[in-house]
Amino acid sequence: MCLAVPGRVLDVEDRDGTRMATVDFGGVVKEVCLEYLPDLKVGEYAIVHVGFALQRLDEESARKTLELFETLGMLQEEFGDPWETAAEMTDGERQAHEGAAGEVHR
Repeated sequence: MCLAVPGRVLDVEDRDGTRMATVDFGGVVKEVCLEYLPDLKVGEYAIVHVGFALQRLDEESARKTLELFETLGMLQEEFGDPWETAAEMTDGERQAHEGAAGEVHR
């Protein structure tokens, strides 16, 4: 699954003509492109999808969404270590996941 996840901007810089930010997603920090929100500032929140900040978000909404995603295990699914996730799967889950992944890639 590929979620649009709210995150807080920690740092902003221009990298070879592209505006980039370091963004905190409830403890997971990633690099994000700010080309769609060029005026986003440090401390502000944005919804991020596939590495691009897409929409500004207020802090309360961002925190509530992050808490909900955490409760549902969606942050782990989105950002977790794939080897750790695979190790935690039962044999049945692993077979179902591999079967579904195989069908998607055909």
